[in-house]
Amino acid sequence: MTIDRRKFLHLGVAGTLAGVVPRPVTAEMPGAPDQAAATPQAKADHTIRIANGLVELAADHIVSTKLYNGEFPPPLLRLREGQPVVIDIRNDTDTPEQLHWHGQTVPVDVDGAAEEGTPYIPAHGMRRISFTPGPAGLRFYHSHLVPGSDLTNGQYSGQVGTVYIEPKREAGRYDREVFLMLKEFQPTLSRGGDMASDFLAKAVPVKSLEDAGESAMRASMASGKTHGYEVGYDLFSINGRMLGHGEPIRVKQGERVMFHVVNGSATEIRSLALPGHRFEVVALDGNPVPNPVEVPVLWLGTAERISAIVEMKNPGIWVLGDLADDDRGKGMGIVVEYSGRTGKPKWVKPAGYRWDYTIFGKPAAAAAPDETFEMTFAKNNAALDGFNEWTINGNAFSMARMDPILRLKQGRRYRLRMRNASDDVHPVHLHRHSFELTRIARRATSGVRKDVVMLGGYQEVEVDFVADNPGKTLFHCHQQLHMDFGFMALFDYA
Repeated sequence: MTIDRRKFLHLGVAGTLAGVVPRPVTAEMPGAPDQAAATPQAKADHTIRIANGLVELAADHIVSTKLYNGEFPPPLLRLREGQPVVIDIRNDTDTPEQLHWHGQTVPVDVDGAAEEGTPYIPAHGMRRISFTPGPAGLRFYHSHLVPGSDLTNGQYSGQVGTVYIEPKREAGRYDREVFLMLKEFQPTLSRGGDMASDFLAKAVPVKSLEDAGESAMRASMASGKTHGYEVGYDLFSINGRMLGHGEPIRVKQGERVMFHVVNGSATEIRSLALPGHRFEVVALDGNPVPNPVEVPVLWLGTAERISAIVEMKNPGIWVLGDLADDDRGKGMGIVVEYSGRTGKPKWVKPAGYRWDYTIFGKPAAAAAPDETFEMTFAKNNAALDGFNEWTINGNAFSMARMDPILRLKQGRRYRLRMRNASDDVHPVHLHRHSFELTRIARRATSGVRKDVVMLGGYQEVEVDFVADNPGKTLFHCHQQLHMDFGFMALFDYA
């Protein structure tokens, strides 16, 4: 999906939304809709309809899944920072749903997490919600169910869409925008297959964490258990099409193209490279970075977003794709075609590169917190009918109890010191708040604000956030299997 930025700025908000987002279905359903958090009015600004549908990834690969507005990717929602919006969410399926506004500082009744208390969107029913979009930048919306072993629900489905919140002031350093949604389809269960975390910079294990994790795994295997279930995929796509089966991204020499990339996967960490080009990373998870840096490869944990500018100065026809040959071969790529060039798309694997959050920040230490909360994440291998159970400080999350593990006081700055006693990468996410990266693999940093951060195997990460959005707040790993089988916690305000 490409947007000509100059045209957007000339058209204005109403004209752009009409041109970019398909006109919503606004016919009212019988009965009184749930007006939670809504301003009474005859017509919503947008309508999102949840229903089963088909996605044509390629001519010979058509999948059936739950969709938003009958398509994948669903409508790009361009909103204005600080300008209230009213949205109708209609659920045409037989099961209740939750729609999460990932990365926004919205109230509990809108956020889209049942654990926080957001009402469900009833089966064959609807909710009308209103909120004030923010912060500005690249956000997204997705289902927030807990599917467990049901690989047709939650974020395994096609219920993942992009939100771009227009800032009040725009720097204007690029000519055109391209939005990319990375997504896999046809998930299957397998045993083992954890992804290595050696793509992260300074990935030296913390010995005490490694000893604990390896000891627990040896004991589990000695008891006769096999490795716990993981999820793999048969089909891969960018913007709902497999590599070679969709329209290319057509560019002109000298253009500066802003790529807004969303990792919409339920479980996968993704990489992205464009041979002969570099990405100037200007924002992470929608938030401008203090120190924009050019890199040869983008790495995105589950639910992470990157906004990066590419100067088109190497004419040809190229494959913009994942570093993994198998995944790219099964569709995780898209063609970039320079004007006037012909021939077959070329892929050239870049030299090895390790992803380092700290290069985008400041080397100085962040402000001291008012309170530090230590969290250790661990795995009980294959403990739940073959699925791994995940714990925070020794406890797996219970939907029956849902007791908060941290009581927040409004206005205070909290530091989460996170320690990973497993060899898995955890993309950890905090709802309704942004956090500042303060220590990565024992290196101090500041200035980078995110809502998801990858915590490598046997590594430590520290993040700070200010308690400035009262209400229950969900904290979890965004890897769907980890979240569903224990890796969640609630914070609440005192």
